[in-house]
Amino acid sequence: MSTSAVTKTSAPTWTAGTLKYSAAGLALLFFWLLFGDFAFMLRERSAAPTAQLMLKAYQASDFATGIFLLTIPQAIIFFLGPVISYWSDRHRGRWGRRIPFLLWPTPITSLSMIGLGYSPFIGKALHQWLGRSPGTEHLTILMVMVLFWTVFEIGVVISNSVFNGLINDVVPRAWLGRFYGMFRAVGLAVGVIFNYQVIGHVEGNFALVFTCIGLIYGVGFSIMCLKVKEGAYPPPPEREPGKSLFRIAITDYYRDCLSRPYYLWVFCFIALGTVTYLPVNTFAIFAAKSFGMSMELYGKYMVATFTCSFLLAVPIGWLVDRFHPIRVAQVALVLYGSLMLVAYFLLRDQASFGVALLVHGVVSGIYWTGTAAIGQMLYPQMKFAQFGAAGGLITAGFSMCLGPVLGLLLDALGNDYRYTFLAGSVLAFASVGLGWVVYRKWQQHGGQHHYVAPA
Repeated sequence: MSTSAVTKTSAPTWTAGTLKYSAAGLALLFFWLLFGDFAFMLRERSAAPTAQLMLKAYQASDFATGIFLLTIPQAIIFFLGPVISYWSDRHRGRWGRRIPFLLWPTPITSLSMIGLGYSPFIGKALHQWLGRSPGTEHLTILMVMVLFWTVFEIGVVISNSVFNGLINDVVPRAWLGRFYGMFRAVGLAVGVIFNYQVIGHVEGNFALVFTCIGLIYGVGFSIMCLKVKEGAYPPPPEREPGKSLFRIAITDYYRDCLSRPYYLWVFCFIALGTVTYLPVNTFAIFAAKSFGMSMELYGKYMVATFTCSFLLAVPIGWLVDRFHPIRVAQVALVLYGSLMLVAYFLLRDQASFGVALLVHGVVSGIYWTGTAAIGQMLYPQMKFAQFGAAGGLITAGFSMCLGPVLGLLLDALGNDYRYTFLAGSVLAFASVGLGWVVYRKWQQHGGQHHYVAPA
């Protein structure tokens, strides 16, 4: 729905639906979206690593960590994602169809992060009040963490379900690849800052870290929501009387998304590509500690990773606009599968782990930057959030199973974290197979220059 028009007698303009931008207007839009992205990515880059360190500090097993970091979030996506995305696609109001769903959960997410930071204090007080034995104090703290983490993830799922929908609605289509390159660059810069300045001081300062990040996220993301303006949308389809929103959402998901073989292939490809990087990411800090790596040194490796990915982000965005996300994804997956297999056989000490971690981060960064706009380029635009969340259901199913399975295997294998690299390699090559099927079907629907999303 977006086109660009440049004439000899007028300044360049770009459109996204009913929105029309001059060069200055487009630059201002990008500024506010990237401003919000800074706060958004600070939350994304910091929450999981800090939670991992808290889990390790209070003696959580790998199985419990898999449940905490993967199964709980994906279960929330599974049940909440369809309703929120369906509701957002069909909502019409003075603030637009996306902004309300981004703005109102932000304070809840912010407060839950602060609660996570104070979980040890709350857990200890609750433990004493209940009069439980001293040996179970860590379990009480972990239960309090689960409570705040669940509330936090509800807010995260709502914002993640809708934020990409906002970008899809307001960014001209001709700029999507380059915008997501800048989007990734901001996220990587945040990763550099967190891992260079913060992660080495997280242990022993959980409350301070979570409180600062929660406040920055709450204020920064709210400002973006108030500054970005949406356009006008066609009236939504009428809802069938007598049916709940949840029931309608599930029915429409099945009819529009999950009953079409083409989209099922796409969803499975995106889902498997997403979980390919989870084995290493989920247990990276535990692996670092198992090889005797300090958090300061771990942070430096992550800074190097994010710096490399930062430098690559905009060029990869250009490649996406030039060649399409499917092609970029396939190249990244082949590279990742091959290199992680080598890492599994060569990983023996702290130095080799550092190199493997760096390679993992850079190549996975190529994949994430290269596929950031894949939904916008494959799904129907007016039902983008619905299709995005439908794909999220498949991803959630994969991740919900992967988390506890990985945790159990690692516990059984004596917590040998080399196997996370082997798991990543196997998943990458499986993703390449699915990607080839999607590539052939994408070509049948018009390919690079004539693609039309099946309706």
